[in-house]
Amino acid sequence: MSAEIRKIVTAVETVYSEGFADLKKPLRKCSVSAVIKNPYAGRFEGNLEALSDIGAELGKKLSDIAVEQLGEGNIHNYGKGAIIGMSGELEHGAAILHPKLGKPMRESIGGGKSIIPSSKKAGGPGTSLDVPLHYKDAAFVRTHYDAMEVRIPDAPRADEIVVSLVFTDGGRPHPRIGGLQVEEIKGEDGLR
Repeated sequence: MSAEIRKIVTAVETVYSEGFADLKKPLRKCSVSAVIKNPYAGRFEGNLEALSDIGAELGKKLSDIAVEQLGEGNIHNYGKGAIIGMSGELEHGAAILHPKLGKPMRESIGGGKSIIPSSKKAGGPGTSLDVPLHYKDAAFVRTHYDAMEVRIPDAPRADEIVVSLVFTDGGRPHPRIGGLQVEEIKGEDGLR
């Protein structure tokens, strides 16, 4: 089963100044969201494999769009999320986000040893979701702990799911809480 996509929404924000100081290099955040029909809306289904396959499809498609926006080799952070319309269930979002979405996402961005942080919730049109972010090759890089809000005014309808992938080309503006730095990571285990 392929995703029945109503639309794809891409948002790119460029941050030039934060916390009363300009950034040395602007930070770009990109969210790419697909609004898809939920094939299991309104009913219980024991086998959610079809949604996992849709996750693999969207992992590739949405990541490729983000790479076009931010540039190949420029992605530092990533995260994923889903908003499930009210005729669905949270497990539908989990089936899309977790078993198969990560591998094609990592392939599209050229790496990613770290776990991909995620969030999911149920809601109607205009529901917002904060998608958590961290560094793609080492989860413990505090300078890159961040999030981006995703919201689509007319989605999800009751029988839809919004699937969002978020990427950045750098860490948080003006980080100063210490911890592991990007240049210090070993990248062996996805943690440090």
